[in-house]
Amino acid sequence: RLVKELRLKGICTIEAANAFAEEYMADYNRRFAKEPLHDFNAHRPLALDDDLDAEFTWREPRRVSKNLTVQYDKMLYLIEDNEYSRRAIGKYIDVWHYPDGHKELRLNGVLLPYSTYDRLSEVDPVAIVDNKRLGHVLDVARQVQRKRDNNRSQSLPCSGDEPSRRRHAPSINKSQRSLNEDDLLEAMIKLQGSSEAIFGKR
Repeated sequence: RLVKELRLKGICTIEAANAFAEEYMADYNRRFAKEPLHDFNAHRPLALDDDLDAEFTWREPRRVSKNLTVQYDKMLYLIEDNEYSRRAIGKYIDVWHYPDGHKELRLNGVLLPYSTYDRLSEVDPVAIVDNKRLGHVLDVARQVQRKRDNNRSQSLPCSGDEPSRRRHAPSINKSQRSLNEDDLLEAMIKLQGSSEAIFGKR
């Protein structure tokens, strides 16, 4: 009903939809609300052990590799190597994705400490330092990154102030996994013209 109402009123922005929400709810309740058969209030207060943050997490299973890694949302999670964590090798663990954006890895409910490697990380321009040879290598990396699809998974929820993950037209860029030696060679050829400035005349 709401989608049809928005279309009939020509509403096509989030701001206009939010402004229309109160009017819509009042009209909907006027037409469809019914008095309860009993006035008993079945709501109950939260117990001390109720954890709403945990209840509202998005949870997905991920299989742990023999190297104690899992992948989630184009991020590589490196699980700390300890006696308990090694029990997870080859098994599925749960990734808890909280509304504020932070994640937890759990095996049978037990937290697994981890560090992360972002497969969509970028070369910081500030990192291209005075060392000309290192700068050339970083330039090549940046050229390759320009061909990469930097969209996170669209099947996962947004977190906190993160922009919407609305589905859009397929990217013409490649996934991280699809980048190969040809892309590296193309980047090196593009930068070949600056080799004299980097390595000097021969």
